[in-house]
Amino acid sequence: MKIRLLLSLPLFLLLIVTVNAADKPNIVFVFADDLAFDCVNVMGNAEVETPNLDRLAKSGVIFLNAYNQGSYSGAVCIASRMMLNSGRFLWDAQRLHNQGETERQAGRFWSEHLKKAGYDTYMTGKWHIKAKSDLAFDHIVNERPGMPNQTSGGYNRPIEGRPDPWSPYDPQFEGFWKGGKHWSEVLGDDAETFLKQAGKSDKPFFMYLAFNAPHDPRQAPKEYVDKYPIDELSMPVNFLPEYPYKEQIACGKSLRDEKLAPFPRTEYAVKVNRQEYYAIITHMDDQIGRILKALEATGKIDHTYIFFTADHGLAVGQHGLMGKQNLFDHSVRVPFFMAGPDVEAGSQISTAIYLQDVMPTSLELAGVEHPDHVRFKSVLPLLKDANTEHYDAIYGAYLTAQRSVTQDGFKLILFPKVPKALLFNLQKDPHEMNDLAGDPAQKPRMKKLFAKLLELQKETADKLDLTETFADLAK
Repeated sequence: MKIRLLLSLPLFLLLIVTVNAADKPNIVFVFADDLAFDCVNVMGNAEVETPNLDRLAKSGVIFLNAYNQGSYSGAVCIASRMMLNSGRFLWDAQRLHNQGETERQAGRFWSEHLKKAGYDTYMTGKWHIKAKSDLAFDHIVNERPGMPNQTSGGYNRPIEGRPDPWSPYDPQFEGFWKGGKHWSEVLGDDAETFLKQAGKSDKPFFMYLAFNAPHDPRQAPKEYVDKYPIDELSMPVNFLPEYPYKEQIACGKSLRDEKLAPFPRTEYAVKVNRQEYYAIITHMDDQIGRILKALEATGKIDHTYIFFTADHGLAVGQHGLMGKQNLFDHSVRVPFFMAGPDVEAGSQISTAIYLQDVMPTSLELAGVEHPDHVRFKSVLPLLKDANTEHYDAIYGAYLTAQRSVTQDGFKLILFPKVPKALLFNLQKDPHEMNDLAGDPAQKPRMKKLFAKLLELQKETADKLDLTETFADLAK
């Protein structure tokens, strides 16, 4: 089956697998950082321009419900990437993170499984894992830190009626401009260079292309910012000036992500932040277009599998929050696209998956036997039958301050330090605005979801005891 030119990818995850003469698929992984599922045009956001991602999605399958399990760290990207590269669920991934090099030295990282299978492995961009990338990959170019450097002027802004102390396109603030060229453009350059070499080789390759975008500081050239005039942008329907439990759920005024915009949130501040967010997304999308064009030039595109996703989402004004340290869908749900041979173009799958499923999926495509320690699952069976049993519920956690379980279209969120339980019907209330927890008729459902959450805690090595705090649900 032929696959047409794939889209440029934002800071999500993009995986490209190419079948070569040796019957080993080439794998190119493109990962976005801080890209919410609802900030891609093809996912229903008509305001943001993502033509390359849209084409990619339409050339293959869209997984409509892809999730991250959450985080053991305020830097959610660390936990997400440790799960991705180790294949472990959240709290086992934390244990491995604390052990540092142990997992890599054991040869159990994603890239090392592919090394053993004969792959030439390549990495550029954000790594952000407590292990040395230079030993995990054969080739590394321009490894980036967890985030670009910040300046004080980029926080607590903008305030309407006052001059804005910061600009998304002024190089003096460094950030993505540090070094003279925007980091997303450098990543595009790196990928093009490697693909020119890879096109001349019969050896299978694995490319790990990890954008820092659209993580803050949300910087892009002026022409991209100008695409999104403030007066033409809409406000999130679930906007709040402040989230009432922000301090108890560890999303308070001292959290770095939340300090980016003023308290209380204003329409002006949210629109400016979303303007800059959309601009860096579109800029990233253009770089992904370059990568896909370079892949096509290798002559291998007709034998390429592509996966695109992000490490987690971002609130940017939803529920009064700015960051990703929460369990609402805007922060735990991500875009996830896959295109390639035998993947039906224009298809959609609503079965819930984890974004880290891309790791075992690529291993299966590469002919690598599923490792015993990898807890995530290949999505390939879902391509044959979307009703195939995958995960019967989706687990979520953030530190000891939040827990969630999503099953059968409902989500139960628990805030142990309030304490507070929330219940949402995601089918009728996708923006999670109508809390049903106070409805007595929903108590049986909440108890059922709570019991499932306790099961998932055991599966994920979660030691937080919820039964005393939520005794009414445990009965």
